[in-house]
Amino acid sequence: MQAAIEQRRVSGVTGYLRVGSGVLVLAVLTYAFSERIAAGDGNPFDFFGYFTNLTSLLTSVVLIATGARVLAGRRVPTWLSIARGVATASLIVVALIYNLVVPGTGSAPPWVSAVLHVVFPLAVVLDWIRVGDRPPLPWRTLWLVLPYPLIWLAVVLSRGATDGWVPYGFLLPERGLLAMTATVGGLLAALLVAGVLIWAFSRVPGFAPRRWSISRRSGSSLPEE
Repeated sequence: MQAAIEQRRVSGVTGYLRVGSGVLVLAVLTYAFSERIAAGDGNPFDFFGYFTNLTSLLTSVVLIATGARVLAGRRVPTWLSIARGVATASLIVVALIYNLVVPGTGSAPPWVSAVLHVVFPLAVVLDWIRVGDRPPLPWRTLWLVLPYPLIWLAVVLSRGATDGWVPYGFLLPERGLLAMTATVGGLLAALLVAGVLIWAFSRVPGFAPRRWSISRRSGSSLPEE
């Protein structure tokens, strides 16, 4: 009985925290975008051209979806767990680049930068590690961490070569092909390393929300009888 009560508590806390975190970050993004509009730069393609903003938006949507399923007592499907794994790996790279490679850059208010580059990535990573409603992700799916950033890079570099706009100075075309290739290779390598960590942590047991346990052998989520 005590174990069932604890599982219900963990389930409710997990669901509400995910939905709440997603909604909060969407509110922060909305505020930051409104500030850009007030400053006369309301182009959404520029605002969401920043990897931080776009990744935070997509991660928020994924968190709200998983949180809603947990609150409803429904299984989190493997494809959604993989999407959350990709989002978590991407946020790790967001945090590392902002805090270690180009610290303090950007025009957003300091508290917005702190939420998007420190608080949110940390919360998402801790959620992944501590809550066990994700199956062990198959290693053959690790490559899925790459399509999203590759598409983002392709769009950003195309814009840099045409209208001259890039979100980050290290992606400026005038840096040259060799420097650009090294930068892109470094970003993708960092994403793969982050993905390996997230995929590995998916094999670490955590607190499983009510009514669901993780089958560590099959990699699927099964209802408890």
